[in-house]
Amino acid sequence: MDEAKLKKLIEIFKESGVDELEYQESFWRGVRVRLGNNRPGTVTYQAPPPAAAQPLAESVAAEPAPEASVESGLRTVRAPMVGTFYMSPSPESEPFAAAGDRVAIGQTLCIIEAMKIMNEIECDASGELVEVLVGNGEPVEYNQPVMTIRPS
Repeated sequence: MDEAKLKKLIEIFKESGVDELEYQESFWRGVRVRLGNNRPGTVTYQAPPPAAAQPLAESVAAEPAPEASVESGLRTVRAPMVGTFYMSPSPESEPFAAAGDRVAIGQTLCIIEAMKIMNEIECDASGELVEVLVGNGEPVEYNQPVMTIRPS
């Protein structure tokens, strides 16, 4: 996708008044753009994969910044989209993380399935996973708290 086309897409999005827009040129070319309002870092772009015949890599999604609780010192991880919450990559697999585990920046915490796309939610702070607030397989809403982390 060239820069002029991306700028035009952003302009149309701003004028439309919608909260979120996802645009995909071709599954096989791997060009995908997601635009959203009321979230930090909402404009994302995924360049085509090296070989034109490869499918689109895993979904790129901007996550809302975790909320820090002044009273408890805990950070809240929130769902960046509407979908189904999963703690492991498959029903037979161990969870990515469980309450009491140490987590690190970049570590996958969970998956949110949205429209048959598995979106890995990564940790952006090192510390202890204190509590998982949503059950495995339960639906989640945009910006819903799903976990709490005690940063270290």
